[in-house]
Amino acid sequence: MQVLDLPYLAELTALRRDLHAHPETAFHETRTAQVVAKELAAYGLEVHQGLAKTGVVGVLRRGNSHRAIALRADMDALPLAERNDFPHRSCHEGRMHACGHDGHTAMLLGAARWLAERGRFDGTLVFVFQPAEEEENGAEVMVREGLFQRFPVSRVFGLHNWPGLPLGHMAVHDGPVMAGTCVFRIAVEGHGAHAAMPQEGRDPVVAASQLVLALQTIVSRNLDPLEAGVVSVTQIHGGTTSNIIPDRVVLEGTLRSFKPQVQARLEESLERLCNGVATSYGVQVRVSYDERIPATVNAPAETALCRRVARALCGAGAVAESPAPSLAAEDFAFMLQAKPGCYVWLGNGPGEGGCTLHNPRYDFNDQALTLGVSYWVALAEAALGSEA
Repeated sequence: MQVLDLPYLAELTALRRDLHAHPETAFHETRTAQVVAKELAAYGLEVHQGLAKTGVVGVLRRGNSHRAIALRADMDALPLAERNDFPHRSCHEGRMHACGHDGHTAMLLGAARWLAERGRFDGTLVFVFQPAEEEENGAEVMVREGLFQRFPVSRVFGLHNWPGLPLGHMAVHDGPVMAGTCVFRIAVEGHGAHAAMPQEGRDPVVAASQLVLALQTIVSRNLDPLEAGVVSVTQIHGGTTSNIIPDRVVLEGTLRSFKPQVQARLEESLERLCNGVATSYGVQVRVSYDERIPATVNAPAETALCRRVARALCGAGAVAESPAPSLAAEDFAFMLQAKPGCYVWLGNGPGEGGCTLHNPRYDFNDQALTLGVSYWVALAEAALGSEA
């Protein structure tokens, strides 16, 4: 396999930069969806819109085989103010493509065009352009609304650019590649009092502060050192003025791990510490969880296929399992729970000058477009080829 010589690379680059300049956040990707649908229709694909509100699905059939696979790209941007000054910077203050979903969308469109014009495969390709990966679990919504019932496939594949991984390199991981996560919310309820008379109250600020410190022992003292887990408190809300001990303080944060049993251990430990602090300080502590995403776990056969394709394109030395799996989360996990598949990383080059994921100076590296398109094309033809 060779990296493709794309005759429309300049057009694809312009398309990617146009998407970057017009970022749209979760379930508001109206313009992006229109651009995607228009492009797919121009390539001759069957186009479906409206799944998960702004999702777009393109279908390309060839030959007589009943085999079908899905290729997925995410479309949404982040609620983040861009600090770049190049011509294609965001036109919308407070929103930007800081994770490269503009590049993901462009690469999958580029692959759809190539495969429609000259693809060598026998079966059905389903191109899934998903909304709301960043905040609202758009993949879960698409699956729940019948993605794989309306478009039956046997396997599903995903891709993400990875700053710090050199251009021309890919990472293909066996098993877990991204962590499972949930958001926790801890309400500490005490008894308000005058700040000068603390003995008349039950101070939730002191209890919450002790709890923040106690939670840092969960990973170091409750998990096997060979297991990975994260407990991070990211928000503390409480109090209104300097001379009042408030009734209530709320903590929020995230738990992350690669295995369900580790996640359960994190939650069990968190709740035990909350109960202990409640008893020690005479307050009430209530815990709730939200926005759960399972770990993104690659299936063995699909991982072997993706690794074989990546090595054929990049060379064996440019495909590895490093960097290590990330404790960031990815809602593609919901698709992998429904169908076996594989999620890989594509090198975006050095993460210098702020060019890292979710940074206000990030930009997708257009030099990665050709390899991304080539990978999708080669994977589709390998999965649905005569010898597959």
